[in-house]
Amino acid sequence: MTSRGTPLDRGLGDLEPGTGQRAQLRARVTDIAWTAGCAVLALWAVWSSVGAVRGTTAWVYGAVAWVLLVVALTARVAGRRRSLR
Repeated sequence: MTSRGTPLDRGLGDLEPGTGQRAQLRARVTDIAWTAGCAVLALWAVWSSVGAVRGTTAWVYGAVAWVLLVVALTARVAGRRRSLR
């Protein structure tokens, strides 16, 4: 604060390279990206499966979507376990 009691502008501060906030930001953005990717894959898998049951799409699309979802979730779980060690 300055002598008049107004806050002194110091820029971003907490998000400068090497700070804990910066490391947490990177982890948070990564979590959001993984969540969004898995959500899209899950929606695709369900939509394709429903379409295959109705006969409007090929069942292969649903199978591929489910396989990709399982691979993505497995990679995410393995990544979380490695980061916690």
